[in-house]
Amino acid sequence: MARKKKQPEKDPIRVTEDYYKLHRKAVEDLATANAENTPVYSEEELNKYRHKSKISLPDWLKMVLIKMWFAGAVCFFIFWGLGNYIHDQLDMLVAFGVVLGVCTDLLTNNVLRFMAKTEGQNDCFMMFPQKSYSSFPLNLLYAILLLACVFTLYNVINVVLISATGAKDTVPLGVGPILFGVFYTGFDFLFIGMKRLIKSIVADAKRTANGRKDETL
Repeated sequence: MARKKKQPEKDPIRVTEDYYKLHRKAVEDLATANAENTPVYSEEELNKYRHKSKISLPDWLKMVLIKMWFAGAVCFFIFWGLGNYIHDQLDMLVAFGVVLGVCTDLLTNNVLRFMAKTEGQNDCFMMFPQKSYSSFPLNLLYAILLLACVFTLYNVINVVLISATGAKDTVPLGVGPILFGVFYTGFDFLFIGMKRLIKSIVADAKRTANGRKDETL
């Protein structure tokens, strides 16, 4: 029976040095990492290491559901919760709009940024994607504008329903969290789409103007 060859014993000091050398290099690479020396990987390569859920939803639908949920939650806690304490409609709309703006700036937009697979991927779903001090008052004013559009839509729908049914002493369509979230998110994406359209028109006009300048030169 052949005897097994005895494996050479590893030097424990050398093994320890190699171990710390390897980990020291990893720590140095992590500490000096920045946008310039970070390698760029393709989307297919990144998807290999991402968690895959059993229920696959498109990204745009996830953003819509998140916005609807936050708007509906604010409606539930503020409009329904404070409705018995704030009787003046204008005061209620102002308080409602302020809380919606705070929620958008501090919660909704940050959740969208957190869910982005790459930096800035979900900026197209925000009216003011820049994270700065100026975005806070802008989101407040924008939320009040959206709220005014939603309540105008509610009034128009109720006027049409009252005219059709003749029931003038009732409110056919009341404000509920789910439908409010749908209306609020719908107006939100409508204004975001208008902003993107205007930016596209301005960019096309600039390219056309620069092209004409180059031709004259």
